[in-house]
Amino acid sequence: MSKAELVEALDLTTNTSVEAQRLTMKPEGGISTIVEGLSPIHLPGISSEDRAEAKARREVLSDRLRTFVDTSIHCPWTSIEGHPCGLPVLRGSDRCGLHADGVIEDKAVPLTGQLGFGSWPTLWRHLNLATYDIDPFGLDPVISEMGWHLLNGLYYDYFRVEVEGIEHVPMAGGAVLTANHGGAAIPYDGAMLALSVLNEAPEPRRVRVIGTEIFNMLPIVSHMYRKMGAAYATRDDARELLKRGHLVGVFPEGERGFMKPVWEAYRVGRLGRGGFAEVAAEAQVPIVPVAIIGSEEVHPAVMVSKKLAKLVRLFFPEQRIEEIAIALNPIPLPIRWRIRFLPPVMPVDHGRPVDSLDLLEQSEDIRESIQHALDDMLSTRRTAF
Repeated sequence: MSKAELVEALDLTTNTSVEAQRLTMKPEGGISTIVEGLSPIHLPGISSEDRAEAKARREVLSDRLRTFVDTSIHCPWTSIEGHPCGLPVLRGSDRCGLHADGVIEDKAVPLTGQLGFGSWPTLWRHLNLATYDIDPFGLDPVISEMGWHLLNGLYYDYFRVEVEGIEHVPMAGGAVLTANHGGAAIPYDGAMLALSVLNEAPEPRRVRVIGTEIFNMLPIVSHMYRKMGAAYATRDDARELLKRGHLVGVFPEGERGFMKPVWEAYRVGRLGRGGFAEVAAEAQVPIVPVAIIGSEEVHPAVMVSKKLAKLVRLFFPEQRIEEIAIALNPIPLPIRWRIRFLPPVMPVDHGRPVDSLDLLEQSEDIRESIQHALDDMLSTRRTAF
């Protein structure tokens, strides 16, 4: 075979392989991943259009987040050992997010000006050198930013969260974000609520989600839970957070909320004893009702078990749970989420003694407003996927 014939044969083989690969990839009807020796893997309900939309939304977020830092100026802070900071400064400040005197506790600006694995080496450097302090509740801004980046995969690509009424979330001062609960013991809704404010609000404020006892007891989980910015389910923690002007996310339905069987999905139960309304009244901050569609279907519970709850209480006696939901799917379903923030409700007047009946009445009014919003969103939803 001559050299010219060999080149022609190689070109023919290459073109044939490329054409075969093109024909094998079928973007219609889902996401196709080509793995050598395996057929394409399709994720039902997630189309190529969904992926394109998620990519576009990420780019919009990146463009907006870059406006909060000035990459032309570097933080002058230097550690005792002589390690320079080197991070870009926040606009309007001469320091970066790590060294700007508590700004990062409420406003979650990416330390390098962007989210992504490209910023992780810089973040790891500051994490290992311990060049910053965590806040009194355990928030680690570096760990929180890494978690923000990773969880956005669920937010944009898997759950494809749609947000309405973000303008009702105050951009300064404290507020209590009160939402319906779901998730079958995994707090997806707490994460998506926090991400919705980080990703969609004009100011990327942190939502300090109040969680149940078990997330503060499990090894590793309890540390990560705090480092991501969440807080323990006590009124003292909530009061102090509101006093410092933070957004507090609460799910007053409690354990009964995320242990609902599938036939009770999106039926909002009693919102506790009005504790969230009392805390808001004491701090004189607004209550923002939030309706969440999606959280109660990711792990649809086919039954509930009291015996399993007794077993959990045997190892965690502080738990108040009476029943545990049992779901058949260990992997969350790719449900399309919708989060609607409703107009703020002003707290009960703190100028006079707080009456428990007033608090219960306000709590019931908020429950009804969330229920009406859920009913409205469900009536216009074409498909869960």
